[in-house]
Amino acid sequence: MPLWLFFFLAALAVLSALGVILQGNPVHCLLGLAVNLLDIGIIFIGLGAVTVGFLQIIIYVGAIMVLFLFVIWLLNLQAEGFSGYLGLKFFGAIGAAALTTELALIFFRAAPISRLVTAPTTQSSISNLGQALFSDYLIAFEVTSVLLLAAVVGAIGLARRIPASDQARRSRAERGAYRTVEHREQVPASNPASARTDSERRERRSA
Repeated sequence: MPLWLFFFLAALAVLSALGVILQGNPVHCLLGLAVNLLDIGIIFIGLGAVTVGFLQIIIYVGAIMVLFLFVIWLLNLQAEGFSGYLGLKFFGAIGAAALTTELALIFFRAAPISRLVTAPTTQSSISNLGQALFSDYLIAFEVTSVLLLAAVVGAIGLARRIPASDQARRSRAERGAYRTVEHREQVPASNPASARTDSERRERRSA
């Protein structure tokens, strides 16, 4: 991978990560996270880990991000603004920028560009990855699948749960609609002929 491409992808990953934590809309945060994970997968592919890169894109971007998107839609999450002390956030941003600059200076002083270790030329294979997953990492693989299943069940449960305020409001609306229908059934339909007959009877009695 060319060095300029690596730095471009790294900068894009940092910007997308900042978008995840700074956006107020959950859908925008999710899109930033998807861009970040896709960017990391492309970096893996460029460094020679083709299998890991494609698994990163397929599993995280294609499956888990879609699961998160369905959870956000089912829960009907709304955008939230910034809360708290803005001064503390300002000083926190300054501290984060200073820490990032210091880490970058330490990295470039400790490992100049000419002494960076090149990526290995050996390519990973699907068979080796499958054997490692179902032999050495079998328990972790099964636990991950159980966690994903629990996330799906939890999303369904949260979507089906009705808040108490909404439930009380809905019950009051249903009772009001039932009383309106019952009142309409009790009131007889107006008949012009009967109304005219009643008025004639009242006139005769008064005469």
